[in-house]
Amino acid sequence: MSVLPVPGPDLPESPALPTPGAAFADRTFDAILFDMDGTLIDSVPAVDRNWRRWAHEYGLPDADTFQVEHGTPARTFIARLLPADQVEAAYDRIHDLELNDTEGVRILPGTVDAFASIPPTRQAIVTSCTRPLAAARIAASGLEPPAVVVTADDVAHGKPSPDPFLLGAERLGVDPARCLVVEDAPAGVTAGRAAGCAVLVVEGTHTFEQLAGGAVVPDAGASGLDRVRFVVGQDGSIRVTDA
Repeated sequence: MSVLPVPGPDLPESPALPTPGAAFADRTFDAILFDMDGTLIDSVPAVDRNWRRWAHEYGLPDADTFQVEHGTPARTFIARLLPADQVEAAYDRIHDLELNDTEGVRILPGTVDAFASIPPTRQAIVTSCTRPLAAARIAASGLEPPAVVVTADDVAHGKPSPDPFLLGAERLGVDPARCLVVEDAPAGVTAGRAAGCAVLVVEGTHTFEQLAGGAVVPDAGASGLDRVRFVVGQDGSIRVTDA
């Protein structure tokens, strides 16, 4: 997932979402599609450093006070900020900065247990990072990734388009309607819903109260993956409960 600075107000708050145990009491899933940044790993310190440096280099106003928006491919966001003839060079610059500064990237609580609970053929990472950036952050965190990792390089349209999650489901050989998306950002929630998946949000960069106030509402929320359990049944289906 690419993490992008954007000026603007916080999302409106709304009542808390149901817990996974309540929301999915009568449901099972065939695969789990995980967002990466803010869901599995914490990359916020590196993101803040690199995007603020980039914004200063390009003379953008309020570079020190940009808020961060998760889930949108970097090139798409830059195109909103700069003239068309500067976009590619500016994109190359932020990509280079992020590739070369992953200090502080770490695995979030619950990630290792979640991966260990789910069969390797039933899990995937779906991120808005490019493949090199995803690899750099995964390596910096020490995370052992699943075999299926979908990146911005794999799709024509990134989140909030459903394409990344549809491709993740396709590569696992699973119907998207039988997938659970685990996200921490509005763009990912929108993408997961548009793909026909159920969506669970964790509090990475937004509270789930804020996420519940967005245009597309997820099914359930938890403070982190350490508050979620994935239980595989004898038939291979995955039940999602509260930890």
